[in-house]
Amino acid sequence: MTTIYDVLRRQLVTEKSAYQTRKMNQYSFEVSDDATRTQVKDAIETMYDVTVENVNIINVAPKRGRRSKSRRLLVRKSGFKKAIVSLASGQTLPMFEGVQ
Repeated sequence: MTTIYDVLRRQLVTEKSAYQTRKMNQYSFEVSDDATRTQVKDAIETMYDVTVENVNIINVAPKRGRRSKSRRLLVRKSGFKKAIVSLASGQTLPMFEGVQ
């Protein structure tokens, strides 16, 4: 990994992440597979100029599904690494302001 801009891939906007944003001031991101907590914290603080209190990292397992005709198992979605970032009270990220 060369720069802090390679750490974050995209933000995750789901019903659960919208609830976490509204109630607990937590934001969810998809991060690169070799990212660590300190790299995610440095990337968020540098890119958005906020104070990060806590970073939780989760490895999301790939989703499995079945084919309709043969009923064999096949993997439909690959797994990824997710980071849940808790910000200091009173701080928000500008990209999530419409999701409330």
